[in-house]
Amino acid sequence: MSAAKKVPAKSPAKKTAKAASPEIDKTLPVWPHSLLTEFDIDLFLVGKHFRLYEKMGAHLLTVEKTAGTYFSVWAPNAINVGVVGDFNNWDVNVHFLHKRLDKSGIWEGFIPALKKGDVYKYFIKGFDGSEHLKGDPYAVRWEHPPQTASIIWDTDYSWKDKSWLNKRPKINALDQPISVYELHLGSWQRDPDNPERVLNCREVAKALVPYITEMGFTHVELMPVMEFPFFPSWGYQITGYFGASSRYGTPQDLMFLIEELHKANIAVILDWVPSHFPGDRHGLYEFDGTHLYEHADMKKGFHPDWKSYIFNYDRNEVRSFLISNALFWIDKYHADGLRVDAVASMLYFNFSREDGDAATNEYGGSENLGAIQFLQDLNVAIYGNFEGVQTIAEESSTYHGVTHPVHSGGLGFGMKWMMGWMNDTLKYFKVDPLARKHYQNQLSFSMTYAFTENFMLPFSHDEVVHGKSPMLYKMPGDDWQKFANLRALYAYMYTHPGAKLLFMGNEFGDTSEWNFTQSLNWHLLQYPPHKGLQETVKALNFLYRKEPALYHFNFSYEGFGWIDADNRDESVFVYMRKGPKAKDTLIIALNFTPVVRENYKIGVPFKTKWKELFNTDDIIFYGSGINNRGDIVPVEEGYNNQKFSMSVNLPPLAVVIFKSK
Repeated sequence: MSAAKKVPAKSPAKKTAKAASPEIDKTLPVWPHSLLTEFDIDLFLVGKHFRLYEKMGAHLLTVEKTAGTYFSVWAPNAINVGVVGDFNNWDVNVHFLHKRLDKSGIWEGFIPALKKGDVYKYFIKGFDGSEHLKGDPYAVRWEHPPQTASIIWDTDYSWKDKSWLNKRPKINALDQPISVYELHLGSWQRDPDNPERVLNCREVAKALVPYITEMGFTHVELMPVMEFPFFPSWGYQITGYFGASSRYGTPQDLMFLIEELHKANIAVILDWVPSHFPGDRHGLYEFDGTHLYEHADMKKGFHPDWKSYIFNYDRNEVRSFLISNALFWIDKYHADGLRVDAVASMLYFNFSREDGDAATNEYGGSENLGAIQFLQDLNVAIYGNFEGVQTIAEESSTYHGVTHPVHSGGLGFGMKWMMGWMNDTLKYFKVDPLARKHYQNQLSFSMTYAFTENFMLPFSHDEVVHGKSPMLYKMPGDDWQKFANLRALYAYMYTHPGAKLLFMGNEFGDTSEWNFTQSLNWHLLQYPPHKGLQETVKALNFLYRKEPALYHFNFSYEGFGWIDADNRDESVFVYMRKGPKAKDTLIIALNFTPVVRENYKIGVPFKTKWKELFNTDDIIFYGSGINNRGDIVPVEEGYNNQKFSMSVNLPPLAVVIFKSK
């Protein structure tokens, strides 16, 4: 990652903020008071204030021995800003904030007696006389939808995961195993006594932490946990960027879940959506009566597919807001990484647009230069301020350098989803096995670009919704063959270079598309095929973590070598995965037809004895039990461009892994 100068952990002049406030007239309903220094304002205006959450929003304070709440909000084009709530009967004429006498456009003030748990909104009168009731962009808690007010709250928590944070830089490094379980909190598991009820984070933790531990995943990725109004959006249409969604409990409930995962040595990645936001009237859209957060040019500021609004990345204050938000989740919630959603839509003005409806940059190109600068600034700030974290781009285009360092012109992400691999792989596996010989290149093609970026291999939620069918039913053949194909698919993923991601339910072969309104079909585990598939994924996770060849060179040519990629007639692939030492080397043989290959000859690099280490056709996985017992002794007969060769049994629709003794 690129080197970066660290921004201060705390804004440097915070301790002098009180002195900067004017003398207080205690007869006023809103006392003039500020947490913001001139240095804060300067950083904000140039897009370099990355700890705005320490100063903006609602903060419980004691001023002049009086308890209350300080408010600050950016609304440069407003002619009046007030705070309304139950405390003043939602009267817009009582608690007016004071506009700062500088160029910041920030309104602020201290209201005595307002306490934790009070609900509020900002009443904003635009320059054109329009009136708006808005939630606080920096609120850390919101009312449960469909209610839309912000709640005065704090992010205080007595963390007990110091041991994890100390070892995180080593465990979460790119040369370590990264196996991610993607999870939607609202539907992983529901209340068994009331399936309509969404469990809160503390309730989920009781079952989730032991399950992830048992299954051997190294990471959990939570689909968006920020406040969002429309449940069917799954959290990808955010109105409260700093607020933990009230659907899953309080901010402290989410912190508890993350801490419990950390105690079990499980890293937590949060989905983060800086690409767009909805047009709900209480949200960011037309916040002060103008296009403040979104671009005013709708060719740049509106998503035609998602009917949502695009941040104005050219605006310094917006970049400060977004980067502060990213750091907030790592700082206050101890997140170990952020998976950034829809990066391709940010990079290109013509994303999902007809040519005539797409804007261009100042040079006539389609790249959004402001977004590129924002993403670079984002990664420099994150990696420069936190040890052992990762950023992951969900990026579907051919943009070069997504995971390259910023100092060499890249975007600076730690990893990027390998969307091409996912699409090609699923297309291949959907083909009838007897016809796969015509599609051999579709599976081998990924190795031509596998190390151009740091790739993560995703079988995500996007692949099991909207009529795409669950993973199991993408597979051809009868029921036994479907499960055999899926076991082989997962073994192929775990032995292919790159980090891994599997969406919840995929690990046991859910027979329904993902439905966000109900729990996963856990009852399927009573049936041997589903239990066998789950055991396959569990075994793959622990094998992946145990064998350095499967992870140490995940993003380098040093870790991979073809033995045979050209046996089209039999649809067999053979390759090596290599670790730091020669003895780490694994041979992976993949037979993607339902035909048993007995005494199948493959080339090997060493004369030493080999043994079968893993086999997706094992009976414990609901396979047919065809295997390779005992030692396998190579002969000095060159084959597949290797010096030695050996004969093995390849089960039907299976992947077999061999290791030298």
